[in-house]
Amino acid sequence: MIDFPAEPYRIKSIEPIRLKSRSEREERIKEAKFNVFKIPAEDIYIDFLTDSGTSAMSDNQWAGIMTGDESYAGCRNFYHFEETIRAITGFKHIMPIHQGRAGEHILYSSILKRGDKVPSNTHFDTTRANIESLGAEACDLVIDEGKKPSCLHPFKGNVDLDKLDDFVRNNKERIPVGTMTVTNNSGGGQPVSLENIRRASEIYHSYGTPFILDACRYAENSYFIKTREPGQGDRSVREIAREMFSYADGCIMSAKKDGLANIGGFIGLNDDKWREKVVNKMILVEGFQTYGGLAGRDLEAISRGILEALDEDYLAHRTGQIRSFGDLLLEAGVPIVQPTGGHAVFVDAAAFLPDISRDLLPGWGLTVALYREGGIRAVEIGTVMFGKRDKNGKTLFPPMELVRMAVPRRVYTESHLKYVVSVFKRVAENRKMVRGLKITYEPEFLRHFTAEFEEV
Repeated sequence: MIDFPAEPYRIKSIEPIRLKSRSEREERIKEAKFNVFKIPAEDIYIDFLTDSGTSAMSDNQWAGIMTGDESYAGCRNFYHFEETIRAITGFKHIMPIHQGRAGEHILYSSILKRGDKVPSNTHFDTTRANIESLGAEACDLVIDEGKKPSCLHPFKGNVDLDKLDDFVRNNKERIPVGTMTVTNNSGGGQPVSLENIRRASEIYHSYGTPFILDACRYAENSYFIKTREPGQGDRSVREIAREMFSYADGCIMSAKKDGLANIGGFIGLNDDKWREKVVNKMILVEGFQTYGGLAGRDLEAISRGILEALDEDYLAHRTGQIRSFGDLLLEAGVPIVQPTGGHAVFVDAAAFLPDISRDLLPGWGLTVALYREGGIRAVEIGTVMFGKRDKNGKTLFPPMELVRMAVPRRVYTESHLKYVVSVFKRVAENRKMVRGLKITYEPEFLRHFTAEFEEV
């Protein structure tokens, strides 16, 4: 018996997948210079690289695609898109974008300057890169519990309110905006409580600092508030989401997550001046303000998908599936970030591979081993993604060395997850199969996407 609700849908269409032979997988990982991002998708058996844009769309979304109005300006799908998102978020201005990082670039390049600071609970990779590429500093202020994988806390994504107050007070002239990531992806997909969001908002606004949400998994975060936060259990997820957005001055959302779409997103704002800056930049790099780099059919798929993601039967299954996957890994002796979040299971690679020093990149080594042993693609959330170097070239390690297995929505079944656990068991039985690596090539920003490695 499974300990979470069965899928609240029936499968209507399938896509074949095939497990390549061990020798083929060995050849592919070497050709990719030991970077799983560079392996063709057809050579992957179970793909946990990301939950972004990898969801299965519903029959309702596919039907909506056929209503796509591809007019350049003012297509009817935009007005449905705008109406739907405004009703959920309450923001005055809704501007479509082709994905979240485009929104980050457009907004931050419009309001940041060199030397600015942007506090958050934890910035994810593209957010940090978009801020730092402008000469500003992305500053993480998550609570201490959020840096400890085995620590049990219902809201490990919370920002440390005392640290936030001190930080904003001491740097207020250099902080044009403060942010919050919900759920907190870099810290293990951990939720943020409604109370923490409210109090963070009060701190920002007391110093006259605007506050925005990185809201790509807002529905999952709202569901965790409903199920974990005292006093919220009798409220609907949609009501909780609306209150959550009410504390912010805007948001950036990749609809490739809790919009259940394969592409797209939006910027939501209340400030008229910010809106003017964003629209001017958007027209320059994304497209006219009523399509934002998207086809009309994509706008319609998002409009329908973002409502489906608020369905509480779906959210119960989604979060239950991730929890059950985490429990199976724990039973197999695999250390993970606890409690599980809503979109992924994060393996504590440092604890799983204590004999590989962090300078030999154990998290990255585990991603290589998972592909080599089972055709599984996961992503490192550790030294390669977030490590830095000081002025002397010494590596500064991030707090945790994780491997994220992001489960696409409405795609894999329980048997797929059990297969992944069986591969982990094989790796756990012979951990010497996981080898350390060194970087042979890296770009200036977001090195994990294109870096090259060799095993040592």
